[in-house]
Amino acid sequence: MVSKNTICLWFDGAALDAATFYAETFPDSAVGAVHRAPGDYPAGKEGAVLTVEFTVMGIPCLGLNGGPAFKPNEAFSFQVATDNQAETDRLWKAIVGNGGQESACGWCKDKWGLSWQITPRALTAAIADPDRAAAKRAFEAMMTMRKIDIAAIEAARHG
Repeated sequence: MVSKNTICLWFDGAALDAATFYAETFPDSAVGAVHRAPGDYPAGKEGAVLTVEFTVMGIPCLGLNGGPAFKPNEAFSFQVATDNQAETDRLWKAIVGNGGQESACGWCKDKWGLSWQITPRALTAAIADPDRAAAKRAFEAMMTMRKIDIAAIEAARHG
């Protein structure tokens, strides 16, 4: 059964592939029920995967195979708080290395076009530093990065 509050993500036929990738990549993630179309519809035929219930890091989602009409954009992203460089690197490599693409400041897109922010907790702490000069140095360092380098953020923060 779908949760009372669920994020619906539109896919062009790849909802099950995406849900499976997310379940294999992120902790506290799983694929739930797969629902097949009871009849033909504009984006598919009777029996095709219509929706997939899944969880990404504890967030209930529904993947809808709605066809090519709508594409994801950066107005929606999953933000993942990482604890260290190894976790940051692993998630970045999983997304970008599986047909995705890098963007700036810790953002990347998966091969289905969904945006992800791989955000180390050290970065969040640095840009919220009460020492505004330290925060500014860390922020300026981040602005030059694609994947976040925690050591470089910390070095900038501490001057």
